[in-house]
Amino acid sequence: MQLPGFTRSRTFLTLLLATVLLVGVSTWLVLRPQASAPATVQRESHAEAKTGARSTAVPGPPWRRGRSDARFTVIEYADLECPFCRTYFPVLKRWIDEHPDVALQWHHLPLAMHEPAASAEARLVECVGAAGGHAAFWQAVEWVYTHTRGDGQGLPEGVRYPDLAPAVQQCLASDRPDAWIRAQAEEAARSGVTATPALLLRDRETGKTLLLHGPVEGDTLLSALDLLAAGGQTAAEPSRSPDMPAASVGDMPR
Repeated sequence: MQLPGFTRSRTFLTLLLATVLLVGVSTWLVLRPQASAPATVQRESHAEAKTGARSTAVPGPPWRRGRSDARFTVIEYADLECPFCRTYFPVLKRWIDEHPDVALQWHHLPLAMHEPAASAEARLVECVGAAGGHAAFWQAVEWVYTHTRGDGQGLPEGVRYPDLAPAVQQCLASDRPDAWIRAQAEEAARSGVTATPALLLRDRETGKTLLLHGPVEGDTLLSALDLLAAGGQTAAEPSRSPDMPAASVGDMPR
C-alpha cells in the first residue's frame, strides 16, 4: 500500500530536481554573458581610447627623431636649400641613430638668400608631418634634400612630392605652416643663430645648453655632450666656420 505513495514521492522529487537543474542552467546561461561583457567592453574601450588618443592628436613641431626619454637633444637649425645642410643631414641622422641617449630635433631657419624656395619646402615638410606624424616629417625632409637643386633653386620643374594626401593639401592651403616656420626662425634669431647648419645641444638633467656652428663631427659632439653632462656653463661654441665646404664633414667617427 505504500508503494504507490513512494512512487509518487519519487516522481515528485525527480521532477523537483529536474526543475531546479533547469532553473540553474537557465540562470547560468543568462548571467554568463552579462558577467563577461563588462571585461570585454573595458578592454575594447581601453584600446579605443589609446587609438583615439593617437588619431585625434594633431602632430606638429617640434619634430623629433630618437627616444623620447633621451637625456640629450640635438636641435638642428637647418635650411632645406642649404647645400651644407643637405650633405650633413644623413650624416647627423646616422650618428643620432647610433647614440640612443641622444635625440634629434628639427628647427627651420630659411635663409634670405634661398627664398622663396626654402620656405616653400619648409611648408611642404611641415604639412606632410602634420598629416603623417614624425616619421613622415623626416621622410619628407630626406625627399626634399634628395630632389632639390639647392642654393635657392628649389625643386626641378614638374617634380612633386608623391602621394599628397588631402590633409597635406588642406594644410598647404592654410596659414598654419607659415606660423610654425616664422616662430622657429624668430627663436633662432633670439638664440643668435644666423647661419645653417647650427646645433643647439641640450642636457635634460643639468638644463645646460651649448651652441655649435657648422657641420660638427661626431667626436666633437661627444666632447660637447661630456661638457654638458659635467655641468658646463651655457655658452656659444663655434666648432667650425659656417662657410666651410660641406665635403669636409666626413663620416663623423664615433
